[in-house]
Amino acid sequence: MEHHRDSKKPLPLDRVRVLDMSRVLAGPMAGMMLGDLGADVIKVERTGQGDETRAWGPPFDERNESAYFLSVNRNKLSLAADFADQRDRDCIRRLVSEADIVIDNFLPGMLTRHGLHVAELLDANPKLVWCTITGFGAGSRRLGYDFVVQAEAGWMAITGDPAGDPMKSGVALADIIAGKDAVIAILAALVRRDASPASARRLVVSLAHSARAALVNVAQNALVSGEHPARWGNAHPNLVPYQLFQAQDRAIVIAVGSDAQWQALTEVLDLKRLGADPDLATNAGRIARRSEVVAAISAAVASRSASEWQQKLDAARVPCGIVKGVLDAIEDAAHASPLMGMPSSIGGRVRFPPPRLDEHGSLIRGAGWSVFGRYP
Repeated sequence: MEHHRDSKKPLPLDRVRVLDMSRVLAGPMAGMMLGDLGADVIKVERTGQGDETRAWGPPFDERNESAYFLSVNRNKLSLAADFADQRDRDCIRRLVSEADIVIDNFLPGMLTRHGLHVAELLDANPKLVWCTITGFGAGSRRLGYDFVVQAEAGWMAITGDPAGDPMKSGVALADIIAGKDAVIAILAALVRRDASPASARRLVVSLAHSARAALVNVAQNALVSGEHPARWGNAHPNLVPYQLFQAQDRAIVIAVGSDAQWQALTEVLDLKRLGADPDLATNAGRIARRSEVVAAISAAVASRSASEWQQKLDAARVPCGIVKGVLDAIEDAAHASPLMGMPSSIGGRVRFPPPRLDEHGSLIRGAGWSVFGRYP
């Protein structure tokens, strides 16, 4: 496996030290992204059990590691520690004293109860950035699970069939967005840390705040109209046509984002009457006659296969896409693997696999951060 110190092209965070004391998804994802960008990441886990996602399966790989854990924990070394043990606390203190970044998602008071005071640790290490990821903000003791946050952040109210129940996203997007928000906040703090007081190097990111911010245009619709946004299923509240259609063999989505694309679509689908109608030349007009437009397109699309329509629509520069299964989508990703996961989306590098629990504990206890000089 390639180690970045031997690479001719160093990664952006080469030699940046990250102590990842988080678990489950948002925090570990942030730690993995920093590791993908070249940082030296030590994952601190509970003795015996480790990150609970190690047991979140099946599926499990041949090492009996869950797919869930594998998905966000590559490019890390593992240290199991018991915060009630003085020797382990001393080890954590040593690692924090030389770290650039700490990530945690402990409930308020947990570290303090064990004699680890974040403010004091920040004062003692003027280069340290500390990011805590919470469910509902600093001081809240509510458990921050993605599903709960999706419900309370308004996401489920706008997702799913209009005639059905509110629906969550198929992936834990609140966790994922919060993890990415944490990386953004951390990198911003790193830029100015030399001139920043300890308070400015103390970051808090919450799933609830990230999820609400991610409502973007939907939230703006509500702010402007003063009304609760409705559920549109696979349709769009502000654009027509912009939804799923059933082709002869499978589903395809068509996403018309401009009036020029609308004209091109009517030509491809041979809907000349609609294309010539001046009332439909603008998106506002098409929204007013949504049912008529969607019915005409549905009838036309059903006459050919999805791949035929994709070829024709791509040639006409009309945005479209065949609805794929996950395995089909993964085939389009270069270098995806059962152990290493999906490739980095931010230009990082997959350097070594997710660790077994305490796989590097003895090395870290003996060598500290210098263990990265000899691993892998």
